Amino acid sequence: MTSACADADHFHEECGVFGIYGHPDAPALTALGLHALQHRGQEAAGIVSYDGTQFHHHRGPGLVTDNFTSKEVMESLKGSAAIGHVRYATTGEVAKRNIQPFFGDFEFGGLAICHNGNLTNSYQLRRQLVRRGSLFYSTSDTEVIVHLIATSLKDSVVDCLIDALHQVEGAYSIAALSQDAVIGVRDPLGVRPLVIGKLADAWIIASETCALDIIDAEFVRDVEPGEIVIIGAGGVRSIKPFDAETKRLCVFEYIYFARPDSVMEGKSVYEARKRIGRELARESHIPADIVVPVPDSGVPAALGYARESGLPFELGIIRNHYVGRTFIEPTDQIRHLGVRLKHNANRADIEGKRVILVDDSIVRGTTSTKIVEMVRNAGAREVHMRISSPPTSFPCFYGIATPSREQLLAARFDLDEMARFIGVDTLAFISIDGLYRAMGQEGGRLPHGARFCDACFTGDYPIALADAEDGKVSVQLSLLAETA
Repeated sequence: MTSACADADHFHEECGVFGIYGHPDAPALTALGLHALQHRGQEAAGIVSYDGTQFHHHRGPGLVTDNFTSKEVMESLKGSAAIGHVRYATTGEVAKRNIQPFFGDFEFGGLAICHNGNLTNSYQLRRQLVRRGSLFYSTSDTEVIVHLIATSLKDSVVDCLIDALHQVEGAYSIAALSQDAVIGVRDPLGVRPLVIGKLADAWIIASETCALDIIDAEFVRDVEPGEIVIIGAGGVRSIKPFDAETKRLCVFEYIYFARPDSVMEGKSVYEARKRIGRELARESHIPADIVVPVPDSGVPAALGYARESGLPFELGIIRNHYVGRTFIEPTDQIRHLGVRLKHNANRADIEGKRVILVDDSIVRGTTSTKIVEMVRNAGAREVHMRISSPPTSFPCFYGIATPSREQLLAARFDLDEMARFIGVDTLAFISIDGLYRAMGQEGGRLPHGARFCDACFTGDYPIALADAEDGKVSVQLSLLAETA
């Protein structure tokens, strides 16, 4: 677990992947695609390209703009095929050795690979591989896949990849680049998203549709759970080597992680968040004067809440978009001021009002406490908080950096205690059934047959947690404690 994660009071982004085959500007288009996916990870970015003769790569810490804006770097990335990755650490520490895509020379040739997600049996597999002689360079679970490919006795790159993935458990969307193809894979439950797009004669895979929009590409379809797509000179080939399972896309993609202008599984993320806000108002409205979002992720839900309740929607909190993560975290004093640096109350709209604050989640509760204090100091007469997700009582082990269960506010306190902790007059979360109704599943959640992964709310983990049950890992199944 990274120190950033340990200090955080919000779910952190996961990772984002992008790949393109058959375009002369593949590296530049990959950089643009990663720009669109920047919200999924801000710690590091990398691109590997292939020009028909050799692979080229550039990887570095920081944002996409920190790595892929110089003419020198972009000219060093040659070829008509490329993959890229933006990273937020969920497994392994923040270090250059963990920046993806990873690359290796195999018997079948070179292969670059990156993924969004988390393997839940990576420690066990890593231990077995080390005993058989594998030497690991990174602490990322992605490298486990690389070594499984390397030790496979199959002949082709695709067969080796399939052999490797039959041994892993967890949630993942993979982008890989060989000498002949760009390969995309989605885990058998489809927990992590992956889409296919087309730009003229070029084919694309990406974590979200917003990465297609930025390069004016056409959305073709979602990669299906358990599907492998091989994009080469002959076009797109699809194979499904895994047993069919019930689809369980992460519902938090709709609540928070995905960009609001993306479409996932045929649903607009923005419209889904507004519907969640409407349902939240139907379930828990209270007399008030204005609805105020906690920016930026609370805005669509707050819009839905305001429309359903008939209250004015006001930007009662203004966000400063020019405060970097590295600035707000280095010292305890600056970290304490972090909320004020990023948010400021709009006193003119708040003073003397009964305010309903709408946010997407409460994790530890410390940030919510500071937001509420800020709004009260701006003169609010009453402060009521409404959350567009159910209480987060369980950590995620499928690719989202979350605190341990002991640090989650909803796992420690009941609703009244949580309200007192953050200092609000009332507090309410959308119910799990209300969330499912907002997502179009009338009748609420279906036990063990849900269309989404909702483990962070219910504790219903759809994929075995082999490493966690083995007692070998901490939050996010980090390998750091075992290997650093």
